[in-house]
Amino acid sequence: MEKNHAIEALSALAHDTRIDVFRLLVRSGTEGRIAGDLAETLGVKANTLSNNLTILQQAGLIRSQREGRAIRYFAEFSGMRGLLGFLMRDCCDGRPELCGPFDLCGDDNEC
Repeated sequence: MEKNHAIEALSALAHDTRIDVFRLLVRSGTEGRIAGDLAETLGVKANTLSNNLTILQQAGLIRSQREGRAIRYFAEFSGMRGLLGFLMRDCCDGRPELCGPFDLCGDDNEC
């Protein structure tokens, strides 16, 4: 991933609703979520959600698939791996094995 693309992805995630959407889609795995379900689960208006989904999609962090009249959204795991790889590439002076293992739940134990 190039630096400009990483900046775009980080910028897309640097918003309360967008990071919540992205994390929810990551948790949803390969099943994804219908846009209406996302809006209801997160308590966000449909038009507000639509704008945020567009930003995440343009950043390569999510993708969509039409299902009749509904649109299902999925986390774009290759985009997430690309961003994480970009951030970790120079870890520990080029020795990324020294940076792990990661505590995926964080200090607050929220997985």
